[in-house]
Amino acid sequence: MARLIIFAGIVLVIVGLCWPLLGGLIDRLGFGRLPGDIIVESERSKFFFPIVSCLVLSSVVSLLFWMIQK
Repeated sequence: MARLIIFAGIVLVIVGLCWPLLGGLIDRLGFGRLPGDIIVESERSKFFFPIVSCLVLSSVVSLLFWMIQK
């Protein structure tokens, strides 16, 4: 269990360091701006909740784990 937590921490650090590069790629693919994502803007604030993007990502990850398991 400890090795799993250490591995997950290392992966998170690597993703965090690569985030500026990944952000540009995600923008080019249009992920995070799918129809159905909630965006509320006012003069002083902006609220963004990518609900459809989260559902797509969850489906892809679930399918991937299901394929690995078989």
